[in-house]
Amino acid sequence: MATPHVKRVRILYKTILRLHRGLPESLQPLGNQYAKDEFRRHKTCTTHEATLFMNEWTDYAINLATQLGVKGKPNPVDQIGRNLDEKLLNDLRDEQVAQLYELLVAAKSEDEVSLENEQNDKDALTKK
Repeated sequence: MATPHVKRVRILYKTILRLHRGLPESLQPLGNQYAKDEFRRHKTCTTHEATLFMNEWTDYAINLATQLGVKGKPNPVDQIGRNLDEKLLNDLRDEQVAQLYELLVAAKSEDEVSLENEQNDKDALTKK
C-alpha cells in the first residue's frame, strides 16, 4: 500500500499532466516530459528536498490552473507562466540554471515550429 506521501506525489503529478492538456499543443509534450523527468529525478531526494520540490510544483500547478482556468472556459492568456524571482535565480545551482536555459531553448523552438505550421495552414487555406 502506498504511503500518504507517495499518494500526494502521484496526485500532484497527475494534476500537472491534466493541466498540461490546456497548454498549446506544441508545448504539451515538452511540459509533460519535463515534469516526468523532474518527478523521476527526485524519487530518492532527502526529506527537505522533497518538501521544497512538492511546494514548488504545487505552486506551479496552482499558477497554471489560474492562468488556464480549470473550471468552465479557459482564461485567455497571452503568456503562460511567470518570471522567476531574482533571489530564487541567485539561489539556483549552475546545473539548474543550465537546465532552465535548455528548457527555454526547447520551448522557443517548439513555439517557432508551431507558428510556422500555423502560417503554412493559413497559406494552404488561402490557396484553395
